[in-house]
Amino acid sequence: MAPLRLGSIAPDFEAETTAGAIKFHEHLGDSWGVLFSHPADFTPVCTTELGEVARLAPEFEKRGVKVLGLSTNDLGDHAKWVDDINEVNHVNVRFPIIADKDRRVATLYDMLDSVEHDPTNVVAGIPFTVRSVFIVDPAKKIRLILTYPASCGRNFDEILRAIDSLQLSDRQPIATPANWRPGEDVIVHVGVSTEKAKDIFPEVNEALPYLRFAKLPQEDQN
Repeated sequence: MAPLRLGSIAPDFEAETTAGAIKFHEHLGDSWGVLFSHPADFTPVCTTELGEVARLAPEFEKRGVKVLGLSTNDLGDHAKWVDDINEVNHVNVRFPIIADKDRRVATLYDMLDSVEHDPTNVVAGIPFTVRSVFIVDPAKKIRLILTYPASCGRNFDEILRAIDSLQLSDRQPIATPANWRPGEDVIVHVGVSTEKAKDIFPEVNEALPYLRFAKLPQEDQN
């Protein structure tokens, strides 16, 4: 199987989840999606991560994003783990978590760890998943891939920021600079002339011939 790259069609799959059986592409419909994996249930870092995603659920929803977790335990373990997550983080996990006990989806998305990378994430010769994140657009194309080691919790504020940047760049001919936040100035796409940019944006400032900053129209400020 060819490796997954930005722009690849996200592989479709069927899976059992805490919200029932799903077909991935059908589940996403016309929404954006975030698929993120966990080494196993009852792991400390993942318990905080799933709690954070539950807390941020309104933020994902207002961006039209469906979140889908994955861990390599069965549904029975998932149910018990969700109780722990809710209790510790004072949340109510509502998004689906895939029961990928046979690691079929993890293999499909090349999420499995290796002894060479992290021997602590391979038990009795069976690899667990690394902390992968795939952002998928409504066309089912992979737009962003992040991979974290088992020891490093993910920054979901950054994932939301990346979604904001991706969605904005689909609407406007722009790129976003380092540490950009919604409402801040953006960079005019290199394929747009300065004169054309002045017709599109309310203000354009040329720092260098190839680096032009622009203020967004009011409707794209938030």
